Amino acid sequence: MAHSKLYLGLDFGTSGARAVAINDAGEVLAGAKQMYGNKAAADWPAEWHRALRALLSELGREVCAGVAAAAFDGTSSTALLVNTADAGAVAAGGAHLAAPKLYNEAQAREVVERAKAMAPAKHTATAASSTLCKLLAWDADGVWQQAQARGGQPRLLHHADWLAALLHGRWAASDWNNCLKLGFDPAAEAFPGWLTSQPFAGLLPAEVNAPGAPVAPVTAQVAAATGLSEDCLICAGTTDSIAAFMAAGVRRPGEAVTSLGSTLAVKLLSGTRVNDAATGVYSHRLGDTWLVGGASNTGGAVLRHYFSNERIAALTPRLRPDVPTGLDYYPLLRPGERFPVADPALAPRLEPRPSDDALFLQGLLEGMTAVEARAYAVLAAMGATPLTQVYTAGGGARNAAWTQMRQRLLG
Repeated sequence: MAHSKLYLGLDFGTSGARAVAINDAGEVLAGAKQMYGNKAAADWPAEWHRALRALLSELGREVCAGVAAAAFDGTSSTALLVNTADAGAVAAGGAHLAAPKLYNEAQAREVVERAKAMAPAKHTATAASSTLCKLLAWDADGVWQQAQARGGQPRLLHHADWLAALLHGRWAASDWNNCLKLGFDPAAEAFPGWLTSQPFAGLLPAEVNAPGAPVAPVTAQVAAATGLSEDCLICAGTTDSIAAFMAAGVRRPGEAVTSLGSTLAVKLLSGTRVNDAATGVYSHRLGDTWLVGGASNTGGAVLRHYFSNERIAALTPRLRPDVPTGLDYYPLLRPGERFPVADPALAPRLEPRPSDDALFLQGLLEGMTAVEARAYAVLAAMGATPLTQVYTAGGGARNAAWTQMRQRLLG
């Protein structure tokens, strides 16, 4: 194993983290998995760091020694603000200037209005949960300004950026995909002038690479602690939903992937770029094509709020996917939606609740299916390449009854 050249993918999603090592032929040779504990917002960085260390430990030093390159994906628009002047604390996973702002956290209306006044009309960075809005919220609270006044060097990092930097020590590196909702223009491969002219421009990533491009080798300290070779290259990463898309092997415009995890994300490979923050639509660059789509706040997290995995498995045989319940649910845990409707005040719709848990579960799945169908309809209406085929990623793909509901509605 130590003499095999391996490539390591590290997936940090909404509910847990995974690591998979493959060889040149694409064969999976090793893997590891960690679930997150229930954490307060301020504790998330420590939990992510713990999960990373545990994954590498579970893989073992023999596997790690064979890794030639590695890359991370993280949740889209999860952002951290760190003081990079404290190199030791940052490398140890600390020096955070505030609790991280997670992927699904909508920012205040006044922050969104400020983003809209700054960015071009309908820019994806003006969505309430965008990284730009999170940076503007910290800006309004004076977080980075106070740190800078004390001699600190504040820097904004995305989820995947921060994880990668724990290994390679470069605290200003990011990628096209994660930076999209910060305002980065992937066509020009640069941040636009309306962003670089702002007082907080120094917080932006100094280098934004194409996903998969080499960034830097691991540090000597990381190599000694993990068994990774000092020649192991850490490459630019991406978001969790784009990683799922790539893993599905989609190649042709019109093909799409729905990720049924804690949230529901849709991605459609398109020959045309489509962006519209008003409806939560945005396009990531993927080579010479565009990955068009968005992510809803509905998904598996809503199901787990009401049912355990074991209870869902027990109820599933009682579902009747060919007989609609008539329940008109929009399953959300709290007010606020990103896509296919960008509305930070959108209320969950989960009433009436029938006394039969199987009927309630089917209603939830029908509601999520309706959100998925609406998402693809929005993309088509906005000019994206028409849908031809849908692949599915995530835990929800294992539920046969849900798959039947989706087949009926999506065609």
